[in-house]
Amino acid sequence: MKLHVLGCGDAFGSGGRLQTCFFVEGSSRRFLVDCGATALVAMRRYGIDPNEIGAIFLTHLHGDHFGGLPFFILDGQLVSRRTAPLLIAGPPGLRERLAVLMEAMFPGSSSAHRRFPLTLVELSPETRAEIGGVEVTPFPVLHPSGAPSFALRLECEGKVICYTGDTEWVDALISAGKGADLLIAEAYTFERSVRFHLNWQALRLHLEAIGAAKVLLTHMSSDMLDRVPDGCMAAEDGLSFAI
Repeated sequence: MKLHVLGCGDAFGSGGRLQTCFFVEGSSRRFLVDCGATALVAMRRYGIDPNEIGAIFLTHLHGDHFGGLPFFILDGQLVSRRTAPLLIAGPPGLRERLAVLMEAMFPGSSSAHRRFPLTLVELSPETRAEIGGVEVTPFPVLHPSGAPSFALRLECEGKVICYTGDTEWVDALISAGKGADLLIAEAYTFERSVRFHLNWQALRLHLEAIGAAKVLLTHMSSDMLDRVPDGCMAAEDGLSFAI
């Protein structure tokens, strides 16, 4: 199984990075974790076929994490001629917010006929669900977004991936990431406290308790971009590696 970083930036383009989107490529499953506004641009840049993606898992409903969905859906409808089913799973409120977003960006698009089945699944906190061949468990975190925000624990093909999403430190991150093969963790700042966001020093104190095999730092502001703590990887747009 491989992880492809299609976007690892914050909401404000720090370092010229694209917005949050991770592509997980397994032998039989291919899915996205978050779909920021630049996700489709990144797929074109890095040669990823959107039609290969069977599911999209969302941590929360901010534009830099789910704002790429209208482009992705309309590409399947109008450009890529998608026929394969697409599953999108995210927090409660996903159905309403996605429809509002699509209508704001492309009026009439939310109800237009599609050649492919689109299924929206609203996840229940701390309830494991099988979605598109992936076992997903959402853990509530602290990041206001107009709907619940989650860290996601994803299990597929014998591997465990956890993504913290955006949040200040909460103890639920230990359960979400416990023993994961890969922990993708926000490190917005090095040590400066920014409300509702995770800094490296707060994360560092808990890495031993989490016990993840690999740690990938992402969603870094300019304060963090030039710092690569020992024992961790720093995300870069276009980075790919085996999990």
